[in-house]
Amino acid sequence: MAYLGIGLLGPFAASVGGVSIVPSASKQRRLLALLAIGAGSEVGMGAIAEELWQGCPPAGPSAAVQTYVKQLRQRIAAAASRLSPCVDAKEILVRGHSGYRLFMSDVRVDGREFELLVRQGHQALADGEDERGVRLLSEGLAMWRGPALGDVRMSGTLRAEAMRLDEVRLAAVESRIEAELRLGRHVHLVSELTALTALHPLQESLHAQLIVALYRSGRTSQALEAFRRLREASVRELGIEPSRRLQELHRWVLAGEPLLDAPARTLAAF
Repeated sequence: MAYLGIGLLGPFAASVGGVSIVPSASKQRRLLALLAIGAGSEVGMGAIAEELWQGCPPAGPSAAVQTYVKQLRQRIAAAASRLSPCVDAKEILVRGHSGYRLFMSDVRVDGREFELLVRQGHQALADGEDERGVRLLSEGLAMWRGPALGDVRMSGTLRAEAMRLDEVRLAAVESRIEAELRLGRHVHLVSELTALTALHPLQESLHAQLIVALYRSGRTSQALEAFRRLREASVRELGIEPSRRLQELHRWVLAGEPLLDAPARTLAAF
């Protein structure tokens, strides 16, 4: 069955009927990625030139773009020919009024599927269905293969989209972990949170989750050490102390506050 498959959640992927159409040449790859993030929507020549040449296009950029489009259509035609000799590459990479768009009746974009699962997961959590919310968020997060568009040289629109997807991913991870803390799964979360706080040394919400997970696991000294590391990084990198929320959590750990032991308690209360 002919379909347009697009992968944004890791190294860039694009295929027609399961056959890759991603070129190795940098500018063609960036052009295809730019068209892919808005699959079905037209991308104007101005936006294409900005992305490919970062504000310094050559004389007559339209001619260069047309050459790249011709090369991409050749790849699309080669992939489509395995499915049907009747498929026209110009009907997949379409010339519009002011630019180009990727189009097929069946388009599958992993980023869109991920964000749908995240929205459903957040709604389940809002409805008090923690188990279902964790399942949906985990299903969406499992779709990731690495940093968004990790093998594409990016600027402008592509970089903004990659950053946005990475932020949605991190927010989904935090929501999933908080729900799992409410479900009493603190012991198995410690290793994951230790890795996450090392990757995001200034992300206070992750540190708060690690501190709570360690404390509930009977590892109070390590919970205090986690706060110390965050404080040192915050003062060194930002010149400020951790937020009042984190300082209050630190005091609760020091005092052995009984409310910290309640699995149902949400970190939003700190």
